[in-house]
Amino acid sequence: MLLCPGLLDAAGEYYEDVEDLEIGEDDQRALDMLMNGGSPARTLADVIMAKINERNAAAGDGAGGGAAEDDTAPDLPPKVLQVYTSVGKVLSTYRSGKLPKAFKIVPRLANWEEVLYATDPDGWTPAATSEATRLFASNLNHKMAQRFYNLVLLPAVQRDIKEHGKLNFHLYLALKRALYKPSAFFKGLLLPLCETRCTLREALILGSVLQKVSVPVLHAAVAILKLAEMEYTPANTLFLRTLLRKKYALPYRVVDALVEYFAGFGDSQEVPPVIWQQTLLAFAQHYKGEITAEQKESLKAVLRAQPHAQITPEIRRELFSVRGRGEPKLPPGAPGREATGEAMDM
Repeated sequence: MLLCPGLLDAAGEYYEDVEDLEIGEDDQRALDMLMNGGSPARTLADVIMAKINERNAAAGDGAGGGAAEDDTAPDLPPKVLQVYTSVGKVLSTYRSGKLPKAFKIVPRLANWEEVLYATDPDGWTPAATSEATRLFASNLNHKMAQRFYNLVLLPAVQRDIKEHGKLNFHLYLALKRALYKPSAFFKGLLLPLCETRCTLREALILGSVLQKVSVPVLHAAVAILKLAEMEYTPANTLFLRTLLRKKYALPYRVVDALVEYFAGFGDSQEVPPVIWQQTLLAFAQHYKGEITAEQKESLKAVLRAQPHAQITPEIRRELFSVRGRGEPKLPPGAPGREATGEAMDM
């Protein structure tokens, strides 16, 4: 297991458990090599520093003066800066209980990003990050919640996984709370993580959150479509497998995009890992009736090009044993495709 359920680490923090991924050592080694080396996620500090630099440059051009004495400080009144610096010290030791009242009004502020930066989110405890996620998810619209997830929550999650090889229970709970705004979750967390080529552990942990929390079908369909249109990585496939196993009733546009995604491996010289085979099997199991005859032929070529001794026969059996989209209905008593041997005539 990647995480330790019900056990305390040396610092007295609980860590959440995720399901084991059934892959061999060679596959895991290949996945880690493929997933490492991505560009780091943009943090709140990066955004605020960019704004400060822009203001300093504008002030320098307009008045001919230099930059401010402290280029790293947010542009806030001294009293406000002092208050929220103190709030940050509280959050750096926070374990449980009520959040400071001054912190609860931050989501209602127009310049909430700069105020939040004054509290030093990188220094918050996991429990403080979890409570802050609940607060911001409840009080911000989807667009602003997406920015909070991307600038604060995602870096905290990646940092904790990198340092400990597992995710603190409070941060795991924060990810589950973040799905209160599913659109913000996908746009601010999952898709940016895929674009930065996340590690195997990051993909497994976020995938377990998706597995355990209900996601509205429209948001899930859009996420599946975006993942299918992105450049292939094993992390994308992990998330696709998780979402496909939730058995959503997907629009034809999404089904067609998935067929195109899998068909793209027909000419590939590289052998995809077993996760890809499992994802194709999940697609065949739940959406075999939504695939046209032409699409089945394209997938047949993929099965020839990318065979797997145990999984490919199951995929064939699923795909070619039922009537697909647009295929004529068989008359009563007529033998099915499986009886005619077409399912195995590959």
